[in-house]
Amino acid sequence: MPTSIDALLIIFSVLTIVSILTIKLSVRFGIPSLVLFLAIGMLAGSDGPGGLYFDNPAFVQSLGVIALVFILFSGGLDTEWEGVRPVVWSGLSLSTIGVLLTAVSVGWFVSFVQGLSFLEGLLLGAIVSSTDAAAVFMVLRGRNARLPKKLANLLELESGSNDPMGVVLTLAIIQLLTNPATPFAELLGFFLVQMTVGAVLGVAMGEVIRWTLNTVKLELTGIYPVLSLAFALLTYGLAAELKGSGFLAVYLAGLFVRRRPVAHKRSLLQFHDGLAWLMQIAMFLILGLQVFPGRLLPIAGIGLLVALFLIFVARPLSVHVALVFSGVSFREQMLIAWVGLRGAVPIVLATFPVLAGLQQADTIFHLVFFIALTSVLVQGPPIPWITRRLQLDRSPRPNG
Repeated sequence: MPTSIDALLIIFSVLTIVSILTIKLSVRFGIPSLVLFLAIGMLAGSDGPGGLYFDNPAFVQSLGVIALVFILFSGGLDTEWEGVRPVVWSGLSLSTIGVLLTAVSVGWFVSFVQGLSFLEGLLLGAIVSSTDAAAVFMVLRGRNARLPKKLANLLELESGSNDPMGVVLTLAIIQLLTNPATPFAELLGFFLVQMTVGAVLGVAMGEVIRWTLNTVKLELTGIYPVLSLAFALLTYGLAAELKGSGFLAVYLAGLFVRRRPVAHKRSLLQFHDGLAWLMQIAMFLILGLQVFPGRLLPIAGIGLLVALFLIFVARPLSVHVALVFSGVSFREQMLIAWVGLRGAVPIVLATFPVLAGLQQADTIFHLVFFIALTSVLVQGPPIPWITRRLQLDRSPRPNG
C-alpha cells in the first residue's frame, strides 16, 4: 500500500468516484450499491488486479466505528418521530429478543456444521445477529421498494437500535472466550449499563442538540451542520467513556433532534445524508480491501450453508417470536424477516475477535464477510417483488 499522502489521496478519490458512478448500475440492474462498493475494494486489494496490499484490522475497526456514528445519526435524523412512535415496542422487541434468538440459533448451527465450540459458534452468531443500518437504509431509500410506511419505519428503527445489542453480545462472548471464569452477573451488569447509559445519554443529548440549534444564533448558516456533526461525535464519545452504548446513543440523539421542530432542518438533513453516503462508501471500500478473496474459497461451502440458515430459518424464527404479541400480521412479519439484511456492521464486529487474538478469529472474519455478502445479494434485489407478492406494496392503484 502506498504511504505518501499524494498517492493515498489519488487512490481514495479514484475509488470513491468509481463507487459513486456504479450507483447508476445499482439502480438499473437492482444490484445493492454496497455490494458494488465491496467488490471495488476487493478488486483494488492484494488478491485483485489493483494489487494494493492492506491488512490493518485496527484501522478498519476505527474507521467502521466513526462511519457508523455518522450513518446512525443521519438515520435517526431522517426518521420521523410520528412514524416511529406507534412501532417503538415492536422495534425494541426485534432489537433485543430478535437479536438474541438469532445469535443463539446461528451459534448452534455453526457449532454443529463447522465443528467450532458452542461459544465460538455463538460468537459468530452474535456478530451476524443484528441487521445492518447502512444496508437497510440504503435499500429502503435507494431501491424504491415502496414498503408500507409503518413497516419501513419499523425496519429502520430496528436496524438503528439493534446494533448495540449485537455489539454487547459480541464483547461479552469475547470476554467469556478469553476469561471463561467471568461470572454471569458481571456480564448482565455490563449489558444493563451499556443499554441504560446509551439510551439516557442519547435522549438527553438529542434534546441538547436541538435546543442549541434552535437557540444559538450564528453568523454563518453553513456552520450549523458542522456543529451537529461535532455533537454526534461528542455523544458517542461520552457514552463510550461512561461505559454505555455509543451506537444507541447517537441513533437516539438523531431521532430526538427530529422529534420536534428544529432550525435549519433542510440543510442538516442534506449535509448528514451526503456525509452518510461518503461514510458508507469509505467503509465498504476499506472492508473490501481488508478481505483476502483467496481465503473465502475454503469456507465458501460452510459460509453459504450458514447464510441460508440465517436467511430462511434464524431470521424468520426470531421475527415471528419477537412480534408474536405485536399485532403485526403474518404477511408483514414475513416481509420484515426478508428485509433483515446484514452488511458492514457484522464485518466491523468481526475485527473484534481478530484484535483480541482469538484462535478462530481469521476463519470467523471471512465467514462473516461471506455471510454478509450473501445476505445482501440474496435478500436485497427481490425486495420489491416480494413486497408485491405479499400484497404489501404501497404503490398507488388506479380507481375502479
